[in-house]
Amino acid sequence: MTGITSTRLADGRELIYFDDAESPKPRTAETTTDHRDLPERGEPGEVRFDALTDEWVAVAAHRQTRTHLPPADQCPICPTTANNPSEIPAPDYDVVVFENRFPSLGPALGSVPADPAWGTTGPAYGRCEVVSFTPEHTGSFSGLSEARARTVVEAWSQRTEALSALAGIKQVFPFENRGADIGVTLHHPHGQIYAYPYVTPRAGVLGAAARRFYDQADGRQTLTGSLLAAERNDGGRMVMEGENFSAYVPFAARWPLEIHLVPHRQVPDLAALSGEEKDELAHVYLDLLKRLDALYPTPTPYISAWHQAPLDDVLRPASYLHLQLTSPRRAADKLKFLAGSEAAMGAFINDTTPESVAERLRAVVVPPSTPSPAAAPAAVPEGARA
Repeated sequence: MTGITSTRLADGRELIYFDDAESPKPRTAETTTDHRDLPERGEPGEVRFDALTDEWVAVAAHRQTRTHLPPADQCPICPTTANNPSEIPAPDYDVVVFENRFPSLGPALGSVPADPAWGTTGPAYGRCEVVSFTPEHTGSFSGLSEARARTVVEAWSQRTEALSALAGIKQVFPFENRGADIGVTLHHPHGQIYAYPYVTPRAGVLGAAARRFYDQADGRQTLTGSLLAAERNDGGRMVMEGENFSAYVPFAARWPLEIHLVPHRQVPDLAALSGEEKDELAHVYLDLLKRLDALYPTPTPYISAWHQAPLDDVLRPASYLHLQLTSPRRAADKLKFLAGSEAAMGAFINDTTPESVAERLRAVVVPPSTPSPAAAPAAVPEGARA
């Protein structure tokens, strides 16, 4: 079992240690107490209603002063040393989750105003957390051991369940921005979790499409499940197939590199996965990231986005957990920028074909890792497993 220890930082923010199951670390007050003199936490920013699009926009001007690409000896998520009293009080850790010192949402909790119109504002309720994958300042998720990746999966699951229970929360979103080309502000391998007080625009679009399909099928099928079955039957865009998860490049991929990782059974979120499914997820996720990095001589920038069911009575029954792993990299020395058609109209134009990308990803030889429930590379189209 993953060891879980919750404590508080000097300004009252929660910090949680997640220790690898194979090497639990005793956590004492001496190693979990934050001795820094921090200012009190500020009030949340605000959300404003965009009547033109029927969407909420968070205004977080206080984030302009947040830490930006500090040198390694001043990293705020490395373990604390005498010369660097960081956000992590302990001298060592496996995985840590803590409330962001510069949150876009929160720290207060509540609901957005009902029946908004032009001019409606409210506090930016919610919660933003940082997930540090390793005490090592350099490296990336793909370099973690399977045991450590499994600890991260457990952290995502536990935090999803805990954040979903908070007052006013409508959506929990674990994600990772990787690489300077994506706009990271810390080099240390880490991700984030946002707990929104509203259903985000993208989740609303996906949720509405899923609900329409679900209703038309009289609740007997889900949209994501049917797409997974179609991709597995076709085979041409499959990247890998396992016992509990499969990954494919979607038929209508928007990005030069885009992979969807989907569980074989419908679950609303990471918290609903079984222990066996979490074990396999740690393996297949590492495999995908290694394949992505092997495509070019230098590490691939990406956004890893976990789409979980909104906490909404209408959308949740039809929703289906899945990962969307995307990168703007279209060649070794070229990135795709969102220009007029994409940024202004939301009409994507892809510079690659999904079939060729899937073929390249399948062809990557992934180095062996610590034994775990494995996912075999997908067969070529005619041999794809149904």
